[in-house]
Amino acid sequence: MSPATDTGLVPMRVGKSVGLKDDDDFSDFVVLDELDGARHLVIQVGQAEAFGLAAGLQGLQWERPMTYQFIAALVRGLGGRVREVRLDRIVEGAYAATVEVEGPQGVGVVDARSSDALNLAVLTDAPVFVSPQMLADCIARQEEDSAEAVLLRRALTAEPMTIRRLGG
Repeated sequence: MSPATDTGLVPMRVGKSVGLKDDDDFSDFVVLDELDGARHLVIQVGQAEAFGLAAGLQGLQWERPMTYQFIAALVRGLGGRVREVRLDRIVEGAYAATVEVEGPQGVGVVDARSSDALNLAVLTDAPVFVSPQMLADCIARQEEDSAEAVLLRRALTAEPMTIRRLGG
């Protein structure tokens, strides 16, 4: 397989997980930063996925593995590694991903939700690549005059979510 950059995908990193309050509603986002540029990809994610990303970015460990920690350990336990995560298509308005995994039987690709793939990338230090079409879609959504656009723009400047453990 050729490297993702050979296919025009943009190298990015997971920058932060953000929780925003809008009136009585809460919305969670992940912000990706372009490695060699100034563009950002903002994706609305579920609360559990945002929590997992924030904990992973902070390097938090738990007595028992959380879901994404378990998945990363399972891949390693089977003799594999996550080679890369590609946010490579839009499916019914949602950003979809492909996780490339290498193991004893070769390389395989697995379809994933972007939030799940990004959680796995954070925990395994896998590189993240984004399609130019997805970046263009995100930028266009931010430029709109809608409630969603306002939240996307707020997510860019908001402080990252922090997870604090009680006790000890």
